[in-house]
Order: sequence, then structure tokens, then C-alpha cells
Amino acid sequence: MDINFNKNEDYNKLLVSDLKRRFAKVKLGGGQKRIDKHHEKGKMTARERVDYLLDSKAKSIEIGAFAGEDMYAEHGGCPSGGVVVKMGYIKGKQCIVVANDATVKAGAWFPITGKKNLRAQEISIENRLPIIYLVDSAGVYLPMQDEIFPDKEHFGRIFRNNAVMSSMGITQISAVMGSCVAGGAYLPIMSDEALIVDKTASIFLAGSYLVKAAIGESIDNETLGGATTHCEISGVTDYKAKDDKDALDKIKFIVDKIGDYDKAGFSKTQSFEPNENQDDIFGILPKERNAQYDMLEIIKRLVDNSEFEQYKEGYGKTILTGYARIDGWAVGIIANQRKLVKTKKGEMQFGGVIYNDSADKSTRFIANCNQKKIPLVFLQDVTGFMVGSKSEHGGIIKDGAKMVNAVSNSVVPKFTIIIGNSYGAGNYAMCGKAYDPRLIVAWPSAELAVMSGNSAAKVLLQIETASLKKRGEEITPEKEKELFDKIKSRYDKQISPYYAAARIWTDGIINPLETRTWISMGIEAANHAPIEKKFNMGVLQV
Repeated sequence: MDINFNKNEDYNKLLVSDLKRRFAKVKLGGGQKRIDKHHEKGKMTARERVDYLLDSKAKSIEIGAFAGEDMYAEHGGCPSGGVVVKMGYIKGKQCIVVANDATVKAGAWFPITGKKNLRAQEISIENRLPIIYLVDSAGVYLPMQDEIFPDKEHFGRIFRNNAVMSSMGITQISAVMGSCVAGGAYLPIMSDEALIVDKTASIFLAGSYLVKAAIGESIDNETLGGATTHCEISGVTDYKAKDDKDALDKIKFIVDKIGDYDKAGFSKTQSFEPNENQDDIFGILPKERNAQYDMLEIIKRLVDNSEFEQYKEGYGKTILTGYARIDGWAVGIIANQRKLVKTKKGEMQFGGVIYNDSADKSTRFIANCNQKKIPLVFLQDVTGFMVGSKSEHGGIIKDGAKMVNAVSNSVVPKFTIIIGNSYGAGNYAMCGKAYDPRLIVAWPSAELAVMSGNSAAKVLLQIETASLKKRGEEITPEKEKELFDKIKSRYDKQISPYYAAARIWTDGIINPLETRTWISMGIEAANHAPIEKKFNMGVLQV
């Protein structure tokens, strides 16, 4: 191994160590003191409930673990968006589990909480996956009600989705394991079946204090909306559980009886590990953002037997396209090649840039995968489309538009892994969040932005210095450097993968060694939803 490999390896493993440290903090939710208080009430935490519910020896992935990171500081923060979402298996059946974390503001809904819940429902809808809600929430966080209550993608959309999912035949099961107040009371009752835990859980549109204030009636919460009331008097809930574990055991029993599903029919064979050492990824991936490396070497460490059959290998070389298997599932891979390549005409093309020919190749490959019903995997490390007179005269806008059109209209499931750069229109063409990937995750080495920190800071610096000069201020080299560093620091924070994950622009930040699991579980989930549309690119300039 050369010295650059060792430097890269050290750097990337430090990024993964930082990821693990941050995740350990997120897992504490509202903190150890609140966890202890939760246990004193005889309740399990959200994460304990999810882990108990899911099959212990099966794989699982967590969606949106870093939602809310460094947000709402003035309100005390909202770790993991105040809700835990995992895709895993219950009695061998793949499901989505959504659990309110009552250690975070009593499980109250912040704006990001709503967005994360909607993302969980979106995954359930796209993949026809059963969804389990473990409810323990005080409802909307009132100081921010204007940002969570009235709009289309706010709190009310959850209940609209409940209704739509029911009409689609998607199984929804709710367990009320704590507070379930006001509008939030509709979620479990709009599910197919609802459970409630005796003594520690309650459901009502208004609690005892509000009832007293509104109509003068004096009543305690347990009599108003406890388990006995709703299981024996109102009939609102279907099952009474004696404690959290009893409720979760009942869910396991119910899920175990769900029948088989219609399958999309994606190709699956025996799974094989890559022949190449997966740990080499850390040494191959460069520390410097503009450094060249061979994406083919990354692919070989992600696919079964390290076998990758390239499509149009000698054409459009700044994007690699080809067929492989990941954990036995057939996939079509579209990946940005990050090394300088030479065309047959002897011209050099920059790695990570999309040229006319690579856009054309990708469009044709996407069409082929749709015809063959092969899921698509996008490996992003892209700085954008090639600029300049030669590209413009060659019709780069038209070729780029064709690629974006193909990505937009693709009917096979798409999965996006952001490995390095994800800049500008390159993010769009390589299936960024706006293009409906079933799952989209970033490695710790990722950056998402209109352009790189250096480029953006230089542009913004020119604007800032011009403004200051107009006011008569003298810009010395020292002042210019100070301004540049300040601008770049602010911009670098915004392009961090954690900034994106906090806002659910991605479904998570993962250790590169977990990539195969995410793709495999994602395709298995997608196999629950038969493809009902035909691939059609509409009106296209050719």
C-alpha cells in the first residue's frame, strides 16, 4: 500500500469514528435522566421498544437517525427528530416501525418530527410495507405550531396518509404506550388495529384540565381515556396490554398472521461477498475532494464476487454503467468515474464531471434497466455537467435534460449513495432526493451543495468585497482572507452530510461497509410493490 492509501484510510476511518460518536449521543434521546424517569414509570424507551419488537438476529436499518441535529437550540433541541424509525423484520416479515421518543419534549411534534413521520409513511406507501406506530406523544409542540400544523406536508398529512394507506391495503397497527392527545389521537384509531397499555397510556381529544376548563366536568385522565375506558366502554381500541412488552408481543402475534404479498419480481440469486477486501474502500477514497481515484475499485468492493459487467465501457467514460448483483439482487449501477479519462479522439475528460457522451450513455442504460426490470443504484461523486463553448455547442443542456428525463420517469426502484461530491445539477441527474430514490444515504465523506465550499466562497467573497468597496471600505489582503475564511466556514457547515441528514435531505449517514445492507433491504422492500406503470420519457428532443 502506498502512503496516500494509508493517509486516506486514516482520514476516512476517523470520519466513521466521528459518525459512531455522534450516533451514540443521538441514541440517548432527551438524555439519561429522562430515560431513568421513563423506566421509573415502568415504560420502555422508544429504542428499547423498537429493538424488542424487531427480530433480534435479523438486519435492520434506521431512517433519519440524525434528523434535527443542531436544530431548535432555542427550544432545547430535538434529537433524532423526537421519533425513531427503523426498517426491519417482525416474525420474518419486513416492516417499518415508527416510535415516538417521549424523552424528547414528552414526544411532542416539532416540524422535523412531522417531516420524518411523513418520510416513514412514504417508504411504507412506495414499498407496500406494513407499518407499526408506537405512540407516546404529547402532540404538536405548541411554541412552533405555525410550522407544524396547517400546511400540506404538516401534521394533518399523517392522518390523510393513514386513510390512503388503508385504502391501498397497507397494514397499519398502532400501540398507544403513553400519551395520545388531541389531533394525534386519530393516528392509532385510523390504523387497522389499535392496542393500548393499561395504566400508562391514554387517548383523548382533550385532557382532564382542558375538559374542566371547557365544560366544567371534573374527571381524571384514566377514567377519561385510559385502557379500560377504550377497550370496554368506547370500543376505540381493540386490545388491552398489561405493559409495554405485552403490547409488543401482541403486535408480533398479529404481524405473524399477515399473508404473503404480490411481488415485483426483481431477480434474486444466492448472495456472495465481494472478492475484493471491502475495508480497502477507506484507503481508495481520497481525503482531498478534488483528488482523482478509480470508482471501479469502489464498485468491486460493493458487488457480489466483485463482478461488474460494464455497459458501453469505452464510451462516455466519466460515468460507469453496468450490471452486477448486491446480496444476490440484480442491479444496474450508474456511478461517477472520478479519474481523468481519455476519449478515442485523444481528448482528456475530468473525473466527476458529466459530459455529453456520458449523459447519453446513462440515458440509454436507464431505459435498458427499465425494460429488463432491474433496480438502479446511483453512486454519486459529481461536480456537475461540463461547461464551456465546446460542451454548449455540442448540446450539453439537451443531453443533460435527456438524462434527467430518464431518471425522472424511471419506474424501477432507485437507490442513491452519496460517496463524495454532490453538486448542482449533477445531484439531480444522479438521482438526488428530488427524484424519488426509494432510499438515499450519504457516506461521512459526502458533501451536498450547489457548488463546492471553495468555489462558493470565492463567488460570495467577490460579491461581499464589491459591496464593501462601494461603501468606501478598504479591503486589505488580510481583510480579504478573514472574509473568505468566515464565508467558507459558514458554507462548509451547510454542505456537511450532517446538515443534510438533519433536514432529512438524506435518509441517513452510514458507514461505507453498511452500503450493501441498505441496498439489499431497500430492494427487498421494493419487491413488495409490483410495478404498475410503463417507462415513458414523454416528449423528448433527440
